[in-house]
Amino acid sequence: MTTPYMSAERRQDIDVTDTTVVDGFDDASWDMVTALALSRQLTTGSVLLDLAGAGHDKIVVCTADLGRPTQVVNFGRKYPERYFNFGIAERNMIGAAAGLATTGLIPVISNYSFFLALMGVENIRNDICYTDLPVKMVGTHSGIAMGFYGTSHHCNEDIGALRAIANLTLMAPCDGNAIKAALTSHIDHPHPVYFRCGRGREAVVYDSPPPFEIGGSNELCSGDDVSILAVGNLVKAALDAHDILAKEGIGVRVVDMYSINPIDKEAIRRAASDHKLIITAEEHNITGGFGSAVADVIAEEGLGAKLVKIGMPDQYSVLGPPTHLYAHYGLDGNGLAKRLREVMS
Repeated sequence: MTTPYMSAERRQDIDVTDTTVVDGFDDASWDMVTALALSRQLTTGSVLLDLAGAGHDKIVVCTADLGRPTQVVNFGRKYPERYFNFGIAERNMIGAAAGLATTGLIPVISNYSFFLALMGVENIRNDICYTDLPVKMVGTHSGIAMGFYGTSHHCNEDIGALRAIANLTLMAPCDGNAIKAALTSHIDHPHPVYFRCGRGREAVVYDSPPPFEIGGSNELCSGDDVSILAVGNLVKAALDAHDILAKEGIGVRVVDMYSINPIDKEAIRRAASDHKLIITAEEHNITGGFGSAVADVIAEEGLGAKLVKIGMPDQYSVLGPPTHLYAHYGLDGNGLAKRLREVMS
């Protein structure tokens, strides 16, 4: 059974750089975010405002000088006593969030993923996960989304690092409605959760908040020839590849595998049973990432399917505008379609 998603025609009608209408922000408070050229797909702040307004009075928000670009600053304006900006002190922020959780609060960290997941991996492990505290972490601008900002701001290793940490649930919402579903569904989860998000200018995949369960996935469209299991920004690219290849008579099943750890083993079993070729797609190093998690299941269960991992090569990325980088590394619809033609031939 497939999950309804936004049609190709509807996706083409949307300007993903448009920031004129954003849920949860009025004109007066949104002008500064518009000036930063961010879009409505990074919905963390508006979702947290909705949750707080609905009575979740234990939510506190932590950030390390990134309240504006990660779009949680308006939470701080409305609830200043529940908003903590630690400056450029990410590891201190993580430890403090753990401490806040011991008092019965629900800390939500909102920060760039390269500062949160890579710089702070030791503290995530020791302060939050070892003690199994219910801290929710939202790592934004993952992968190569920061483009020109440089290698230090690219984050292609976080899945590999985080999925090896015990007690940590790792999920990757692919657009604004998925972020809303992820946070709303798991704000009260009694264990640590890390949400791996993009930069907020992703194309829309879901018309409304989709099902979002720990260990789950969403099949977005069916196909008879090959399965693409995708996470994050590559979900939209996989849908574009589906549309391209459908015109050539190639049927591509696309599954949003948003739960990376734990992973939906049944979805992998189903893909291996129906198709002897499985493609994984991720904006992450192909070494140790989501594709490797899928490979573990295929090997351990003897599923006998061929796996092709599409993602970042095992090297540091070049610099450039994100859209150019996606095309350069074959991480857009055309790139995925080209790679599928190659491996299927």
